[in-house]
Amino acid sequence: GMDAETRDQARKRIRRIAGQVAAIERMIDADRYCVDVLLQVAAVRAALDGVGKLLLQNHVEHCVADAITSGRPKERQEKIAELMEVFSRFTQIGGR
Repeated sequence: GMDAETRDQARKRIRRIAGQVAAIERMIDADRYCVDVLLQVAAVRAALDGVGKLLLQNHVEHCVADAITSGRPKERQEKIAELMEVFSRFTQIGGR
């Protein structure tokens, strides 16, 4: 699982992101200039990527490290496959 500090940080960041998303909705309702809206979308995307990195780091430091040191090949393989799936999804964001 997640350590308490990571959970608190993730919760704060997600709350901030939720506020940013609500602001984008208000911008759309107010018919704000498209580029301004797009820049806010990019900011939210970057903030979500930041939360993703935070969670990924926590996962690697704890769950994956435990699986690797456990010495159980099946568990190791599962964690590595899981990690590769996460990496493939994250690298597709924004066509990077």
